[in-house]
Amino acid sequence: MPDAFVILVHTGFGPTHCDLMLQQGPTLLTWRLAADPAVLAAGNRCPARRIQDHRLAYLDCDGPVGGGRGRVRRLDAGSWQLLRRTSRRWEFRLAGGRLKGRFCLRRAGEGTDQWEFAPTPDDDDDPPAPG
Repeated sequence: MPDAFVILVHTGFGPTHCDLMLQQGPTLLTWRLAADPAVLAAGNRCPARRIQDHRLAYLDCDGPVGGGRGRVRRLDAGSWQLLRRTSRRWEFRLAGGRLKGRFCLRRAGEGTDQWEFAPTPDDDDDPPAPG
């Protein structure tokens, strides 16, 4: 069964940004996106930064964030499937309401939390990653 993902728009705590959260086991691996990922439909890339993992409760979060850390609004949600993963590149398929198809996260360099989130050409011949 595929794991869940959510993209939250976070306002009122620093600059407005989106958080991409990918379920892996009991946590959500999280990247802060510098732009609305909906622009990716046109093939644009988006700077991303790996931040702390979040609790699964954020899959259903919509409204104020505790501790006066602003508000979040669900932009998209659905399932995701890992296709390939290395230390520098993750390739996966999203099946959400707005984002559908194949995407990747590419690390800007070893030992950095700077990444890039981008759509990739869809290739149905790719087998899923093991495990």
